[in-house]
Amino acid sequence: MKEGMNKLINTAFMKLPKRAEQTSDRAKLVATFVDVGPLFTLLSNIDHQVLYGRRGTGKTHAFSYLAETRRERGDIAVYIDMRTIGSTGGLYNDASLPISHRATGLLIDSVKAIYTGLYEFFVDLAEELDLSRTGPLLDRLSDAITEIAVIGTVQRENKMLDSIDTSDKSKAEASLSEKGLKVSYGETTEQKQKNQVEQRITESGVAEHRVHFGALGQVFNDIADAMGNKRLWVLLDEWSSVPLELQPYLADLLKRSMFPVAKITVKIAAIEQRSRFRLITGHGDYIGVELGADISADLNLDDYMVFDNDEERAKDFFQELLFKHYRETDELELASGPQYSDELIRHAFTQRNVFDEFVRATEGVPRDAINIISHAAQKALNDRISMAHINTAARNWYQRDKDAAIKANEDAHDLLHWIVDKVIGERRARAFLLRSNIDNELINTLFDARLLHIMKRNISARDQPGIRYDVYELDYGCYVDLKGTDRAPLGLLQSGDEDETSYIEVPPDDYRAIRRAILNLDEFVGRTRTLDI
Repeated sequence: MKEGMNKLINTAFMKLPKRAEQTSDRAKLVATFVDVGPLFTLLSNIDHQVLYGRRGTGKTHAFSYLAETRRERGDIAVYIDMRTIGSTGGLYNDASLPISHRATGLLIDSVKAIYTGLYEFFVDLAEELDLSRTGPLLDRLSDAITEIAVIGTVQRENKMLDSIDTSDKSKAEASLSEKGLKVSYGETTEQKQKNQVEQRITESGVAEHRVHFGALGQVFNDIADAMGNKRLWVLLDEWSSVPLELQPYLADLLKRSMFPVAKITVKIAAIEQRSRFRLITGHGDYIGVELGADISADLNLDDYMVFDNDEERAKDFFQELLFKHYRETDELELASGPQYSDELIRHAFTQRNVFDEFVRATEGVPRDAINIISHAAQKALNDRISMAHINTAARNWYQRDKDAAIKANEDAHDLLHWIVDKVIGERRARAFLLRSNIDNELINTLFDARLLHIMKRNISARDQPGIRYDVYELDYGCYVDLKGTDRAPLGLLQSGDEDETSYIEVPPDDYRAIRRAILNLDEFVGRTRTLDI
């Protein structure tokens, strides 16, 4: 029976869906959602809001759960995956086209998606809503879509042409009369010469664009009135798949047409380093939205479940995550298996500390957790999952997904290995500090690829007043091969300048001395320049 239960559990783990959007069953998405801290309480308020989080942190799952719970309460929720809008990989990314043309196409396609979502709900709610009223409103929305345009300055070219014509002509005549033959000859000089002078005057300047919405805002206001006491939730997922230069125009459309309507709430799921919500114009004005003023941006999934920030919260979350997904596995007889999350963990792992190590290996990313546990279950088969299974699965997932993805970017790959040498090799630590005001594209790339993880933001040092730092942790896969060797990290961060053998495991908000933990990226830049020479 024991072997049979192990096989059942491992089979369920291997069948876990790797991505929320692959699950078409809305009820299953609701059943497998695990809240953490005040996340859902904050997300479900009626304020316009940006939810940040890297790929795999659960933004899509959270939005799907929010949509279903709002629908259960009687509201209207329109969920839009921005990757499926129009031709994101084609027209919108074609830099040879004018930005006004690309942005106009994006805005029209986005509003069309909202129109489609509203149409489906109005049909479903035909008995509650007056179709004689909502039908014409949808027609007006359809008409308003055609009025959306991004208008910008264009170059004007004037041509001035001058010409002078001259020509040479000669004339000879002969005539016969009663007096005899008469011959006359005449010559006229008319020289024809055409000189064309073309003068081109080109007027150009800084390209500025404005968005013309026509009657769009009024239509949304009238639609909200027709919904009675219902609220419209517009959930835009995968915002960062939209080209950066076009994002402010879409944000501007939302701000001008939907934000002023009291019964419409807009939520955006985005990657912080891959988002641009505002474009400053030449007159001190801006296109788009101002974070904090027009829309709040106080939710970041990357800050919630990192193991080294709060071990107990992270373990509780992933225990519930595994159990809820296990219970929703299709085509398995789960009645004889574990009925509680504690029971599942006890039967699935050889020891409790193996599960703890699994949680550490996930680095707070649910998608990584599901892939690691799936690989570990394949290795265990009829046995309980052991520490060796977790280490092997974490190593394989790191090599096949994370390291393989970053290899195409040679500079980022070189920086990663340099950081590993500096932090793990020289300092025997797992984390480092960077100045908060440093915006390094390669660091952002490694963070986006889940090779670096932010543990804490804006910490200070008593001996460096006014300077703030962010704490970055290296991914578990960067040092999993070193575990059990004399080169393994000894702790998270070195705690001071004098004692090189003293480490801390949880980063505080204020350090007494942090010089040894700071990573100086100028050393990497100088190294790469030397290699180029």
